[in-house]
Amino acid sequence: MALRVCYRGQRLSLHMLSRSVSHSSVSVESLSELETHTHAHTHPLFSRSAIGTFFQEQPLLTNPFTQDALLQAYLRRHIPVQELEVDLQQFSECVFSEVEALGRECELHPPVLQRYDAWGRRVDRIITCGAWGRLRALAAQHGLVAAGYERTYGDWSRVYQMSKMYLFAPSAGLYTCPLAMTDGAAKVIESLGMPAREAFDRLTSRDESRFWTSGQWMTERRGGSDVSGGTETVARRQQDGGFKLYGFKWFTSATDADMTLTLARITDEHGHTTPGTRGLSLFMAQVWSPDGSTNGVEVQRLKEKLGTRQVPTAELLLDGMNARLLSEEGRGVASIANMLTITRIYNTVCAAAAMRRITHLSREYACKRSVFGKLLKDHRLHMQTLCRMEVESRAAFLLSMEVCRLLGREECGSANERESLLLRLLTPVAKLYTAKQAVCVVSEGLESFGGQGYMEDTGLPSMLRDAQVLSIWEGTTNVLSLDVLRSIGKSSGSVLQAFFIDVRERLLAAEVCPALRPALSSLGTALSALLRFTETAESRPAETLELSARDLSYSLARIYMGALLVDHATWKHATQTDVYTALRWCDQDLCPVVSRDAAGCFELQMAEMDTQLVYDGLKPR
Repeated sequence: MALRVCYRGQRLSLHMLSRSVSHSSVSVESLSELETHTHAHTHPLFSRSAIGTFFQEQPLLTNPFTQDALLQAYLRRHIPVQELEVDLQQFSECVFSEVEALGRECELHPPVLQRYDAWGRRVDRIITCGAWGRLRALAAQHGLVAAGYERTYGDWSRVYQMSKMYLFAPSAGLYTCPLAMTDGAAKVIESLGMPAREAFDRLTSRDESRFWTSGQWMTERRGGSDVSGGTETVARRQQDGGFKLYGFKWFTSATDADMTLTLARITDEHGHTTPGTRGLSLFMAQVWSPDGSTNGVEVQRLKEKLGTRQVPTAELLLDGMNARLLSEEGRGVASIANMLTITRIYNTVCAAAAMRRITHLSREYACKRSVFGKLLKDHRLHMQTLCRMEVESRAAFLLSMEVCRLLGREECGSANERESLLLRLLTPVAKLYTAKQAVCVVSEGLESFGGQGYMEDTGLPSMLRDAQVLSIWEGTTNVLSLDVLRSIGKSSGSVLQAFFIDVRERLLAAEVCPALRPALSSLGTALSALLRFTETAESRPAETLELSARDLSYSLARIYMGALLVDHATWKHATQTDVYTALRWCDQDLCPVVSRDAAGCFELQMAEMDTQLVYDGLKPR
């Protein structure tokens, strides 16, 4: 093939140039001069100093508040305060101008453990990068925890606070993790009647020099969500009324925090403890002593994780850690219920935020990337895929904000009985469903970038790794599904009654919009089917109810998200897009628990077959 060069914008081969020269009076010397002139101004297309003329355009993050039509509309509908919108817009400017780069730096420079100093003394120092410290300062200055307790906007203060968190989370290098636990600790202290006022004031301070973060050291070797059966840490009473803690914490996130809450079993004079939940009490401890050394803590190692590499996560040996009893003795598990509500809501908001960020970047990229002769946005199939991501993102956002609204009303004493019941039911439902959504949507988003979505230096793969933890933190999907069943049982079905009444009222109000009729019909059918299923629950064996827990939770989530979408679509300033979102959401199976029940998926015989299939080919032990 003839070598090609570029000359004055034309692609010419040397063979073509030679032919033209042979039919003219141009000398060979002139041709040589021409070649010299050409190489002096351009390079061959794939010479050592050139890699071609095409470069992929990267998607650019712009102000995430101004680019989020649903967030703006939601706030204008519910909190039409100009100062709030200005505050969020300015905060969002900070997110894309500073926080984004800080979060990336935390990913590239994860924490390291220094066990000993230069002279052999054990120091157990966790060293984080400067960006991690800057994120801490920004979190304090912008009141990312404080806003939830200042209650500037009354019942809507939690929505305001979590709107900031929603903008902050995708850029913040997982600094939302210590903030979630800090907020949870403040909530526990407040709910217990302020037994540690100074700690509460520090946890909710906007002064970066006073601001504290808190850890949450609950998981031990036996581990996970089973704290009643897995907690072996003991607390020995001291003469001054304090306690010393001894035990091993298997998984502690944000281990560089200033203080922590943890569970332990108080020993009697003979060294004996009470087993089960009744033996657990809640303690508060500062992690660091005044001289900078650890407070009776040895850091065994930092965890190697799939994602969330920015956050220091460690195994800790507590060897005489000075601690203060926060709860009544034996009331530790009950005392952390409020903390779990907060951290699960953070998880929900962060999941919705991750979906919003990847859809934002994907639609931006679609306006720049050209394949097969046209931009991605002009390929209908590609836009159909992005539309499905957008619908999931919008539904997740509305559900997360609704749970925040319910929390805010309860904290301000404004919640009625139905709203309190809904908060109890929807908190685990929202956390488990949005976490699974986030993994799927972020994965789909990476695919929309083709090979670039798989390249580490784009920063995109870390989004998927970090999203994967959302379905594990604060209770796995199955654990939370069983929590949903417990909430139904403990309330004697009252939480379900509140759910059905609330959804019916929203659907009834939406009948004023004829364009929503297909969505209302689908939701009404699904709601009736779910009601029939729950009415037969009491007659079902407990084992079959457990088998239905996950699909029941999914059904509750999909129906309620549909109800929120149609409710938003009936707002007087709603757009055609809002209506279309509700219609698209209701295209799916809104009540999988009924579909699976009809297929016999919850029968005990089917469960036995499930086990046989899983272990097919393995010899029994």
